[in-house]
Amino acid sequence: MPVVIDGETYYKTADVCRMVGISRSTLARWLKQDPRTDAKHRDKRGWRLFTEQEVQRLQRESNRITRVGE
Repeated sequence: MPVVIDGETYYKTADVCRMVGISRSTLARWLKQDPRTDAKHRDKRGWRLFTEQEVQRLQRESNRITRVGE
């Protein structure tokens, strides 16, 4: 369930994984590899909240196709 903070919608980790179609371990690995992963907001458990823009970036990453062996 999205959370609205200062007029901006944020998504919880489980929602992002479901929306993007990846596991939590994949999301954690991607975030660890990406230097742009500073969280602006976190929920009461300390889990990161994601903006719509971040979700779209993760969706593009999950749909990226790379050529292997060239």
